[in-house]
Amino acid sequence: MTSSTFPRARHAATPFARGVHHLALNTDDMKMTIDFYTRVLGMPLVHALRVPPGLGTGPDNRGNPPFENLRHYFFDAGGDSLVAFFEIPKGAKPKSDRDAIGAMQHVSFTFTEARFEEARARLERAGVSYLGPIHVGTQTYSIYFFDPNGIRLEFSCQRGDGAEVRVVERWAQTKEEALADLRTLSDDRDWLAGVVAHLPDRR
Repeated sequence: MTSSTFPRARHAATPFARGVHHLALNTDDMKMTIDFYTRVLGMPLVHALRVPPGLGTGPDNRGNPPFENLRHYFFDAGGDSLVAFFEIPKGAKPKSDRDAIGAMQHVSFTFTEARFEEARARLERAGVSYLGPIHVGTQTYSIYFFDPNGIRLEFSCQRGDGAEVRVVERWAQTKEEALADLRTLSDDRDWLAGVVAHLPDRR
């Protein structure tokens, strides 16, 4: 099935943001993280800095980890978005529970079909165990694995898209498709109508 024949849905709302600028994660071993993200995942390091004084434990902290002089490195994740890591001092914080409220459960990176197979081969060459490929819906296939920090990652590809990967159009539902589950949250017709107003009536 080609991208031109796969049924797509375009919604009528305009997102306020253009997309993800960066996703900030934590490690206690920056070198190990650099090796994995650059060599195994193919995400080039593009920016290496130290958090300026006062932004860790000082009064100007804006949500950074509460430590001074931390490394904060950025990797090109593709699609004009970045993955960033803070290097937390060893032993200062426990491993997180990815299923806790407020924690990041996993992050998925989109690939073309050709690159998806290349990415899977990279994991195999590096000896990284993974689960999949698994069909996760809308002819999208994913593999799941962990980075050396224990962060759960996902590689996804949309079969039939070729080089024209359009995630939102592939995953956007019609009004009735979305309402099928939204009605389990509320029976307020005005609320439901407002939530799906931008969705198309049909594909």
